[in-house]
Amino acid sequence: MCSCRHETRISGGPAVLWVGFRRDSLTWVGPGGEPTWYASWPTLHRGFCPRCGSQLVSLADGSDMIMVTGFSLDDRNGTDPVGHSFREEAVPWMMIDLASA
Repeated sequence: MCSCRHETRISGGPAVLWVGFRRDSLTWVGPGGEPTWYASWPTLHRGFCPRCGSQLVSLADGSDMIMVTGFSLDDRNGTDPVGHSFREEAVPWMMIDLASA
């Protein structure tokens, strides 16, 4: 999970749940196909659904990992958060129970 100002402004929510996958193991399926990419930071690109515009993924330049927004997944089994970046910036009413890693 991340509650940094950048993530909360982009998502419109109090935090973003990210799930990491090896970039070469991810296959784009469905009617929209590959996301539409935009730079959201000097070394970071975001992928959005080309049909509805929802944010789906984040990819850092040179990374082998791609981060998928956890709530965009059909199967959310195993997506219990194990960390919370910028927790001190989270809204005061947000309560997060972290899973054991």
